[in-house]
Amino acid sequence: METYGAKVHPSPSDFTDFGKKLLKENPKNTGSLGIAISEAIETCVKTANTKYALGSVANHVMLHQTVIGQEVVKQLEMIDVEPDYMVACVGGGSNFAGFSFPMLGQKIKGKVQTEFLAAEPVCVPSLTSGEYRYDFGDTAGMTPLFKMYTLGHDFMPSAIHAGGLRYHGMAPTVSLAVKLKLVRPVAIEQKETFSAGLMFARTEGIIPAPESTHAIRAAIDLALEAKKKNEKKTIVFNLSGHGLLDMSGYASYLGGKMENSC
Repeated sequence: METYGAKVHPSPSDFTDFGKKLLKENPKNTGSLGIAISEAIETCVKTANTKYALGSVANHVMLHQTVIGQEVVKQLEMIDVEPDYMVACVGGGSNFAGFSFPMLGQKIKGKVQTEFLAAEPVCVPSLTSGEYRYDFGDTAGMTPLFKMYTLGHDFMPSAIHAGGLRYHGMAPTVSLAVKLKLVRPVAIEQKETFSAGLMFARTEGIIPAPESTHAIRAAIDLALEAKKKNEKKTIVFNLSGHGLLDMSGYASYLGGKMENSC
């Protein structure tokens, strides 16, 4: 970002009042997506001619991202395949919704029997352990309230290598899909995700982002389950990003320093 003229302030930062408050309370605060959102909103409010565009969680973002899932539907139609499973990782929800919602719409209409899995970290289990209620989308409580699965907007995720999955809540539309049992959430330990990421890199030649390894792990587990039962299953998962900026995480895993504990 700085290569192209941006100035980057790691969150929590001493650039905002909220960031300063958190750093005063804990100088070693490891941050979260919720904190970054709070700082971005504060900066927007205090800076003239500045706008803030939400990149996840809000329903309109889910809608924008569905161009991904619409392409997936068309691709599967071209090869005449109906997936048994569709899998994606979840943090705020946009990656999962963008990938799966178009096909989920077809299931609601009775056109397919596909099952949908949302893979999240064990250490940030908003869907598998959170409460379904109204909560703020950011840590400081500056956003509108969202009806969602949440661990509480003041939840501080541990410093696991999971990028944007370190978020306390889930998009209202994704949360409702889970509430209606249209989507099944699964929580995966950190070391298991990196094991899957390493396997993927060595077989496919692409180093996946730590977020994406959650989906890969869930897909591998489904494949192993089908193999054990001697069943043929079509599993489609979303590789949502590369891990070339996450080498420290892979180094920690390969060096035997990574722990599962939260």
